[in-house]
Amino acid sequence: MGQIEEVVSPHETLEEAEKLKVAGNEAFKKGNYTDAIECYTKAIRKTKDEFGQETAVYYKNRAACHLKMENFEDAVFDCNKSMELGPKDPKALFRRCQAYEGLNKIDAAYTDAKEVHNLDPKNKALEPILVRLHKAVQAKLGELAQTANKVKSMFEIVFTLEGEADKREKAADNLIVLSREKAGAELLFKEGVVEKIVRLLKVEKNAKIRLSCVRVFGELAKKDTDRAKQVLKEAGVPFFIDAINTTNEEMITAVSYAIQCLLDSISRYDLVKRWKEKKKDARKMSNEERKQSRQDEEKREGIMKENARELHAIMHVICFNTVSRTITGEARDAIINLIMTNCPWDRMAWAEKMLKTDFYSRLMEVASELTHYKHESCMEISDSTNTVVGICFGYLYEQMWDDERRNQIIERIDEFSKEKLMDQGLESKVRISVAITTLLKHAPDLGNSQLTKDGFLQMLLAMAQSDEYIEQLVASEAIIAATAKKKDASSIISQGMEILKNLYKSKNDHIKVRALVGMCKLGSSGGHDASIRPLAEGSSEKLAEACRRFLVNPSKDLDLRKWAAEGLSFLTLDADVKEKLVEDEAAVKSLIELGKTGGQDVMYGVVTCLVNLTNSFDVQEITDEMIELAKFAKHHVPQEHELDDPDFVDKRIWTLCQYGATSALAALAKTESNNMKELIARVINAFCQHQELRGLVVQQGGSKALVPIALSSTEKGERAAAQALARIGITQDPSIAFPGQRSCDVVRPVARLLKEDFKSIENFEALLALGNLANVSEAVRGRMLKESDVVMTIENYMYQDHAMLRRAAVQCILNLCQSEVQVKRCEGTNDRIKYLVLLMGDAEDEEVVKAAAGAVAILTSASSKCCSKVFESSQWEACMLNILANKDYDVTYRAVIIVDNMIQAGKEVSEPLMDTQILDVCQALIIKANIDQSNFQPNETLQKIKKVCEHALELAHNMGVIKTYAQAVQEDEDDEKIEPWRPHPQKAIEEEEKS
Repeated sequence: MGQIEEVVSPHETLEEAEKLKVAGNEAFKKGNYTDAIECYTKAIRKTKDEFGQETAVYYKNRAACHLKMENFEDAVFDCNKSMELGPKDPKALFRRCQAYEGLNKIDAAYTDAKEVHNLDPKNKALEPILVRLHKAVQAKLGELAQTANKVKSMFEIVFTLEGEADKREKAADNLIVLSREKAGAELLFKEGVVEKIVRLLKVEKNAKIRLSCVRVFGELAKKDTDRAKQVLKEAGVPFFIDAINTTNEEMITAVSYAIQCLLDSISRYDLVKRWKEKKKDARKMSNEERKQSRQDEEKREGIMKENARELHAIMHVICFNTVSRTITGEARDAIINLIMTNCPWDRMAWAEKMLKTDFYSRLMEVASELTHYKHESCMEISDSTNTVVGICFGYLYEQMWDDERRNQIIERIDEFSKEKLMDQGLESKVRISVAITTLLKHAPDLGNSQLTKDGFLQMLLAMAQSDEYIEQLVASEAIIAATAKKKDASSIISQGMEILKNLYKSKNDHIKVRALVGMCKLGSSGGHDASIRPLAEGSSEKLAEACRRFLVNPSKDLDLRKWAAEGLSFLTLDADVKEKLVEDEAAVKSLIELGKTGGQDVMYGVVTCLVNLTNSFDVQEITDEMIELAKFAKHHVPQEHELDDPDFVDKRIWTLCQYGATSALAALAKTESNNMKELIARVINAFCQHQELRGLVVQQGGSKALVPIALSSTEKGERAAAQALARIGITQDPSIAFPGQRSCDVVRPVARLLKEDFKSIENFEALLALGNLANVSEAVRGRMLKESDVVMTIENYMYQDHAMLRRAAVQCILNLCQSEVQVKRCEGTNDRIKYLVLLMGDAEDEEVVKAAAGAVAILTSASSKCCSKVFESSQWEACMLNILANKDYDVTYRAVIIVDNMIQAGKEVSEPLMDTQILDVCQALIIKANIDQSNFQPNETLQKIKKVCEHALELAHNMGVIKTYAQAVQEDEDDEKIEPWRPHPQKAIEEEEKS
């Protein structure tokens, strides 16, 4: 029997909607705009199908909320919806006019304002707005006229193929500059620059001009949905695929950027991007922010549905071309990187959407390619392609949020594997081995799902014993990858060690080095545990020597040296090998030079070696209690090698850093792999533990490499990179270590170290670094103050019991006080000044007193309101006397500056100030300075204190707040004079009558 549905009459629906409107109006009056938006949104959902006139009002009201919150694009959207239901509504037009003005779309705002004036000519409130917009339109027309002339001249030069190359290149660069300006971009677009560039690139041979033209597309598409859709329509996705088909790295980067701009603009990624950072610490988000975040997500979902056709077209073309036989290997890598960027659910959700296509099979086709083996239908790949594909598979698998979707990926891979395994031909065996090896290396969960297939391991062992070179090659690589887990290693040691030894006897170096790496990996299965030795004593050192010979030999090709580094990455788990390797200067420098190539294929070997050598891995602390429990449970207790003691580790860190290891890590940091980024951050952070090495890290590009890692990596990777940046910021000049915009970019990651659950040393280093950054420029201070959670967290540490944390926080606030924004914050209704005044009386920490006095001195010099707020503390006089009578003249100097500032603030502030012992102390300081002046070397600070005191007292005297000694004596004398006896009033009357 079916369920009985409750029928709601349209009249009841309208009543509910009206109640929501009333609630929204009340929330709007109180300034609760987020709540008001929620009420109007619910009302819209209830009525939009039947009550057009009422729904138009709700849209109009919601637009008013968006205007108050300066969400101008949302306001335009709601006004448009309102006018669809009720055309030519003056209120909706007026609100859209305001929104357009907020978006700096002056033409559209002026058009709407004129329309409102036509509909309501008696509206006098509109006249000043019309005048203002008219002036703005005239000014814009003047700018456009100038820009139009520039555009015309640029077009003539760039699109004339017969012109001089230098002039055309400069003109093409100028087109990029124009496209970054709002007016320039609009004009270029109207003049048909997209179509012109598409035609030009079909015949243009000049690489610089081609690059500039593609960059113009990226700038035009950036942050403008309509323009991005038009660029896509006129140019087409195949145009970008043709443009990316090159080996030129700059061109590939420019095209990738342009495609990403198209995707982000058409999907309005900016709506969710602004919340991404805050969601990392969702507990600090207010209810209003949560609601707004959800509304933005819903809005983006609607926009993506509207633009689904364009977005799906881009996705399908990109996915299809992953297996194109006509594109370069570098272009293929860029396409796969684009897929990785857009696979997260909060970006484009391609990971899930591509389950409905044959993309995963296509990606397996790419994963099965080998540079050493060319078959009939092979595609061109680079040395990094296998690594990129493997990382992509791992990332796609991580994006699946449940087992059902993850199993779907495994099913797609199973289908590919079955198809290849059914064919017993050489090509199929080689390709399935390469594909699974790629997965085992970079997406182990997916690789292990295939490793357990019946007969696969036996097939690998059989291929390894074959006489065929390519079979030996891929089988040895697969065996190496298959021993990632201890249980796999033990089974292969029993079966495959003899096979690997036989392969090592091969005359072919490529087979030999792979067999060597296989033995290295099997021999290192005990990890860092010094008590486990899978191989005989001394075998690890012999294997390391064999790897070294390949690594340091300049006549060996890059592939051989890459494998040698990978072999050492396993062997360096052994502390004996670590010490021997670090003492070998030639080997270490060869390893670093290999890393400087920046190749994705060499990254694992080089980075892992450096991680092992510096002991930058997580080590579980083993307590005596844990050892006793392990013994009782008959579990093995790992033992640390004596050569892994801190003294030996520090020595290795110094050696590696001085040889230039940071430069190799900086070259490798461009990877898309978050796990690799984490390892790189760990090593650089190990270098930055030592104050003396931080300068070398900066010189070798370490600070530049750390910033993107700190912004996007694993949680541990971001933390390690942030700590390294903080350590650099403490001892190095931030303006040199983080030049330009980078000093602003560092603020957010360093501030993340201020979390209470982090170690105190991380909190302390972050506060010191932020304090130094606050001294760099107003832009950096502005960034710190703009992020309200950053500055509030710093202020919270001012109340900490931990003396060092409190001191660092107060010193950071001192530097922030140089900003007008911080001055305004202190002027508000709060206790910021009051607490700083109390800190000036701190009896325990002189540095806190000094910093607090400095902060109050800066604030009082910038604002008379801050001067009057000093009195809000009931202990202000005692705190002022504490710094005025301080032993440190630097503190005293700050104190007299405060006094001088407060006197300059006016009589209301200076009178209560001078009516205390502060006046006496100031006079005493002047006397003390006069006495000191007779010394051979007078104290310069004390003399400056005297000048400030004299200026302050003179000012107070001129204002009539205090008097000189002579004036005071004269007043006393005047008070002591006896007035003459006055005659009796009656007698005076009688005398008047007689006269």
